[in-house]
Amino acid sequence: MVIHGLNKLTLLDYPEHTACTLFCGQCNFRCPFCQNSSLVLNPDSEPVIPWETVEAFLVKRKGFLTGVCISGGEPTLQPDLKNTIIRIKELGYKVKLDTNGYMPDVLEELIYEKLLDMVAMDIKSSRESYARASGIPLIDVSRIEKSVSLIMSSGITYEFRTTMVQGLQTDEDMRSIGVWLRGAKRYYLQHYEDSDLVMDRSMKGFSKDGMEHAAEIVRGDVPSVKLRGI
Repeated sequence: MVIHGLNKLTLLDYPEHTACTLFCGQCNFRCPFCQNSSLVLNPDSEPVIPWETVEAFLVKRKGFLTGVCISGGEPTLQPDLKNTIIRIKELGYKVKLDTNGYMPDVLEELIYEKLLDMVAMDIKSSRESYARASGIPLIDVSRIEKSVSLIMSSGITYEFRTTMVQGLQTDEDMRSIGVWLRGAKRYYLQHYEDSDLVMDRSMKGFSKDGMEHAAEIVRGDVPSVKLRGI
């Protein structure tokens, strides 16, 4: 796996664990609100951290760290993701995968082989608005649907999350998402934060009241929905 970034300590990325986060490059989406645009658009221009360096760090921090979060970009595009996870688990760590859910076959294999301890999947918007929110005009939403079903029936810890961006999630979108994710154990609405690395700098986040309103719409179907980052 090509690793472009290592956050050596996070208390947020992997709930209930003291963890580190590995960032890989490449992505099959072009979300206009993406915070890691350099990893998505120009991964080859980003520095690479050799696996030997990462493994030495994990060996040294074993006992203090308990989890490893694999993020991106989109990790399921990495051809040796499975072998990397196997090695991380051999070192005694729990593994959380962040994914956009567009590679359900990869996700299914990892779940079936019990290589994941937690999955966090982004829900960009409703099915009807997914093309706009993901930046992929001809997106195959059935692949997203398959991943949602896989995760919800997997028996492992999971969360779904939506980054709330004005114009990408309407009230009707939120109603549709609520029905889609009915029964989900964890669903978060995340506050959008602007930065110089965002793919489209015209994006704007919701106010706290706006996010509370969106959450209230969803709660009729997903009582577990909570706000994050605001």
